[in-house]
Amino acid sequence: MLTRRHALKLLAGCASVLTAPATSCYAAPTASAGPAVAALKLDALAQAALIRAGDISVGEITDAAIARIEALNPSINAVVTPLYQRARSRLEALPAGPFHGVPYLLKDLIDLEGAKTSYGSRAMSDSIAAKSHPFVQAAEGAGLNILGKTNTPEFGLVATTEPRALGPCKNPWHLDYSPGGSSGGSAAAVAAGMVAVAQASDGGGSIRIPASHCGVFGLKPSRDRDLSAGLGGLAVKGHISRSIRDSAALFAATERRDTAAPYPPLGYIEGAAKRRLKIALMMNDHFDAQPDPDVKAAIAKTAEICAALGHRVEEASLGIDGRKLMDAFFVLWSAWPGKAARRLQQQLGRPAGSGEFEPWTLYLADYYLREGERRVPAAVEHLAAVTRQFVKHFDRYDVILSPVTKGAPQPLGWQDTSLPGPELRSRLEQYVSYTPVHNAAGTPAMSVPLFWNQQGLPIGSQFAGAAGQERLLFELAYELEQAQPWAERWPAVAML
Repeated sequence: MLTRRHALKLLAGCASVLTAPATSCYAAPTASAGPAVAALKLDALAQAALIRAGDISVGEITDAAIARIEALNPSINAVVTPLYQRARSRLEALPAGPFHGVPYLLKDLIDLEGAKTSYGSRAMSDSIAAKSHPFVQAAEGAGLNILGKTNTPEFGLVATTEPRALGPCKNPWHLDYSPGGSSGGSAAAVAAGMVAVAQASDGGGSIRIPASHCGVFGLKPSRDRDLSAGLGGLAVKGHISRSIRDSAALFAATERRDTAAPYPPLGYIEGAAKRRLKIALMMNDHFDAQPDPDVKAAIAKTAEICAALGHRVEEASLGIDGRKLMDAFFVLWSAWPGKAARRLQQQLGRPAGSGEFEPWTLYLADYYLREGERRVPAAVEHLAAVTRQFVKHFDRYDVILSPVTKGAPQPLGWQDTSLPGPELRSRLEQYVSYTPVHNAAGTPAMSVPLFWNQQGLPIGSQFAGAAGQERLLFELAYELEQAQPWAERWPAVAML
């Protein structure tokens, strides 16, 4: 059991690399320009409440959000497809849902009828969606007003957001650093206050990593909890937000409710629970390697907070073969670019080249077409075995606490897709060494923004539960949000 004394021992020698999310050096955006601009500093449910009360109109908050995007986006490049005309044309037709009139952004990996879905790729730059994805339909049904689409790496294939087709998205906390990926544009937009909530997706950490890097909240649902999965069940859809209640309400609005759903609907989780949890602290990654000192300090401090709240925290290990896990994951990860390259070759009458795809995409496609495709059955079988082994932890523990990534946000260019394929693969596997296991196992996991390092870069704490246990995670997140508030901490670039 992790006592306060033991937690302090874990922190010894590295606590100086952290700062708490205090608000003394940061302030929310100014309210001087009027109530609609002031409302942008609030969470989405508060914005909806102001609209329902008649304190602001849907048109006013729409215009305020568009103006803010136009002011900040040249510096950050979070929004890559503006849909302002569409948003303004729908003001009178928005459903009277819980988020009626609230500005919203979609990641550029999901279809919206009549809008471009580029997947961050030059090859898809002219692709117009014929119909909206069911997840988008559910979001719009909740009253959200889509203002545009956010930046993503080509096909979401790396843990940064620097596509050649769209240009790099920058971390609002430090513009020379990555916001993470692949939902980097959504996380950066929320962190900068362009919108309070944005859609995201996660096939190997793509909600949790940018949430961690941008100091916002993100939860990856269980497999098949959302309205369709991708990448053979690895990828799910969710949201990025600044408040737990926004994410909880968005989860309720977009969760599956059909008769074939594997879990009964949760609905809206309103707050913390009294139940105390047994938490496994897994500091080492699936290669049994330690995180960087500032990440280690953040997770140790998070464990101390949990213990102070009355939860029982014990050190544990993942107990899986990281090399075999990542080899199997790589096979399935290569399938999307491999199949895309095959389709494009059929259309062009020649193999896809650098004029269509980035070097990393071509590397993955080549691997899949040469040998990955025949290895898919064995990879699926191995990930199923990993799942059976990993989920046994939840027979003993309610929650697993770990880092999100091995290190804090990296400078832009560190995951350059023109690097030799083996080198970039090694960098990714070593850096993104805590999140993929939850995609393989289909377990829900969240990044909670509790700490920043001395460079002013956020470091999230990852919590995971057994499949279907989103309620438990949301309830814990509410408690952590109250114990260590973050909503009023804003990056300097957001000061307008």
